[in-house]
Amino acid sequence: MKRLFTITLTILFVSFFTLNATAQEKHGSTLNLGVGIGGYGGYYKYANRTMPVINVNYEFDVAKRFTLAPFISFSTYSNDYNNDNNNYTYRETIIPIGVKGSYYFDDILQANSKWDFYLAGSLGFAVINSRWDDGYDGDKNYYRKGNPLFLDLHVGTEYHFNNRIGAFLDLSTGVSTIGIAIH
Repeated sequence: MKRLFTITLTILFVSFFTLNATAQEKHGSTLNLGVGIGGYGGYYKYANRTMPVINVNYEFDVAKRFTLAPFISFSTYSNDYNNDNNNYTYRETIIPIGVKGSYYFDDILQANSKWDFYLAGSLGFAVINSRWDDGYDGDKNYYRKGNPLFLDLHVGTEYHFNNRIGAFLDLSTGVSTIGIAIH
């Protein structure tokens, strides 16, 4: 799997660039709808698992090559737990809310105008709703290990199908997503 990933990235990297290309000037005014996975870092570290995530953000221009994107994500999971020979289920819903700042460097890389490349950081907090089955009388703080405040780092790219629709890939220390960008 790692070899396939490396080969795919190499092919995509080589195809992204042309020497005389000009990159797009505006990156904002974009609605990004993504699905992805959250891992062990960031606000997911206490879940001890990778979870599916839905993410929505709206990106707007702040300065040349720099955007801000307020976002909201959603994820939920459950764990079965045995206490005194009784089975109980723990359920948790996590809703991260924050802002992501992105710096686009496609001009510097002389990327083809269909491609955008960025480095970003996101800052926010996670609203966490956790609950045990009725009748559970064990340690109700067993799964509470994470801090609701988070800071994540991102690297990503977007391919523009046309001037209205694109597809993006955002790799992150918290939640990595793939999705559709609507300009």
